Amino acid sequence: MDGIRFAFGTLTVLPARVTRWDRDAARSGMLWAPLPGLVVGLLAGALGGAFLLVGAGPLLAAVVSAAVPALLTRGLHLDGLADTADGLGSGKPAEDALRIMKQSDIGPFGVITLLFVLFAQVAALAALYADGWARGALAAVLAAVVARLALTHASRTGVPAARPEGLGAMVAGTVPAGPAAAVTGAVLAGCAAAGAQLSPYDALRHVLAAAAALVAAALLLRRCVARFGGVTGDVFGAVEETAATAALVALTLARP
Repeated sequence: MDGIRFAFGTLTVLPARVTRWDRDAARSGMLWAPLPGLVVGLLAGALGGAFLLVGAGPLLAAVVSAAVPALLTRGLHLDGLADTADGLGSGKPAEDALRIMKQSDIGPFGVITLLFVLFAQVAALAALYADGWARGALAAVLAAVVARLALTHASRTGVPAARPEGLGAMVAGTVPAGPAAAVTGAVLAGCAAAGAQLSPYDALRHVLAAAAALVAAALLLRRCVARFGGVTGDVFGAVEETAATAALVALTLARP
């Protein structure tokens, strides 16, 4: 339960009494990271689907589904995305880039990145809700779960922390490759099972969308480690939002 509390307490604003704040709890928490993603995704999909069913239209349903994860994280992942974009776009040495990321304001790179990422999420969800409430709601769930699975991989052994303090330092390098692979297999199996409720073709599409999201997140993670010397809490937010966006965009491709 310590790991589950850690996962919910650090990745959502849902009530969770974090009883332990150490690397053992962090390792367990990052392995459980897809679970709070499932809860967030179910709430996002349920609310978006409800809006669509009462006649709000695909676009408004998409906005609602995109807003729920932001609300349930106090916008921390979006803030991390913006800060990471500012750090990567600064062109300054790692130490200076990390200092830019810690500042409370958002620079032009962050604003532009936030704008296009949110547009992409809403546009993708709108297209999927236009195909039916089930496709849109299921996409919201898949994106939220896979986005948190990307955090499990960002915490794996061998990924260093860029700073000696903060969430990044607490969770960096805590997750062994074996357990991370097991969690990944379980999530991909769940994606296939969920997609199969629509059609066998959708089962394959959902697995491929999840894989595309993990690849996109891994590429960003690799860039951040090379650029900053490791991960930070902001990088985790950027990885999460990148995976969610990539999953949604991938699900809009080759729709039946």
